[in-house]
Amino acid sequence: MNLPLGYAYAATYAGIRQVEKDDLALIVTGLPASAAAVFTQNRVEAAPVKLCRRHLKLSGGLVGAILVNAGNANCATRTGDAVALATSKATAKLLKLPVSQVLPASTGVIGVELDPRRIIDALPRLVSGLGTDRFDDAARAIMTTDLVPKTAFAETSLRRGVVRAAGMTKGSGMIQPRMATTLGFVMTDASVPPAQLRAMLKRAVERSYHRLSVDGDTSTNDTLVLLANGASGVRPDPRELPKVEERITQVMESLAQAIARDGEGARKFITIVVSGTSNNDGAARMARAIANSPLVKTAVAGSDPNWGRILSAAGNAGVAFDPSKTDVYMQNVMVCRGGLAAPFSEPELKRKLGAPECEIRVRVRAKGKGTARFWTCDLTEGYIRINASYRT
Repeated sequence: MNLPLGYAYAATYAGIRQVEKDDLALIVTGLPASAAAVFTQNRVEAAPVKLCRRHLKLSGGLVGAILVNAGNANCATRTGDAVALATSKATAKLLKLPVSQVLPASTGVIGVELDPRRIIDALPRLVSGLGTDRFDDAARAIMTTDLVPKTAFAETSLRRGVVRAAGMTKGSGMIQPRMATTLGFVMTDASVPPAQLRAMLKRAVERSYHRLSVDGDTSTNDTLVLLANGASGVRPDPRELPKVEERITQVMESLAQAIARDGEGARKFITIVVSGTSNNDGAARMARAIANSPLVKTAVAGSDPNWGRILSAAGNAGVAFDPSKTDVYMQNVMVCRGGLAAPFSEPELKRKLGAPECEIRVRVRAKGKGTARFWTCDLTEGYIRINASYRT
């Protein structure tokens, strides 16, 4: 992996988790970076989300550091706002940054008070441990029920030189993005002004995090931040910006897929492709309805080619289409033609559905050009076991 220039990372154990495992991470950019971010649309917002919004406005879209804790969401508590501000101020003081250039983020249990001293006391060793080679350490420290760290990388050659992008994310449950999802941090060393970066992120999130669901629940802490610090010395010209955006989007798509693959209790990764609707929004809504259907997800878990559940979920998406002109495919096998059963070998398809990856395609045979691709996972008894005892 070729990491973007000009960033340093650190991780440490601050005592927030019940088990001794790194639970505090820091991302620092040597040069103030242009920043763009999207946040949860849940009306219950965690304190760090509210403070991030305020800091980005105050700083004019410049960021010097991101402070992330795992093990406590710092949400729905009496002291949440004060904790987010106090830990941001302490970080800013150590790094000699304006406090508005520090973005806090939290993930973990909702409704439990977070002791700011745990974070503030750990900050000196966190800062002293900063290194350009500690990207993976930071990615592991932000995990909660994740089984694996989630990272992605890309680079592209431009007229003035090479620019790189790297991203880390966390998430396994409580995942249905309405703006961003879980926590995600993407860095590039290209020089891109904040306004252009915001436009890039808006388009990239539509192709990545907005096309992801594990369980249909939207977190209170969803935060996705994109940084561009210009440390490569390369400022893309207007014709090169789409190339940079494509690499950033590829990183975000890989991160979103990694979350679906690591869904709580999941055994299978599911890709849903919808085409033929009147517009892309309709296709996305239909794909999301299929992805969020417990009946579809459990059918895939059991390798059951129950296409009726897929058609039913599509019809419940609030999208106008003609079921009699709709085909459904599972693992490239047509199981429904024109809203009716198509002939297929059930034992053979059941065998194919036993694979770790499953593709579901819904094609509306109409004049519409709407398309969408969506990622999710199956629903197993493992999901219930994890969430039945999450607080304990």
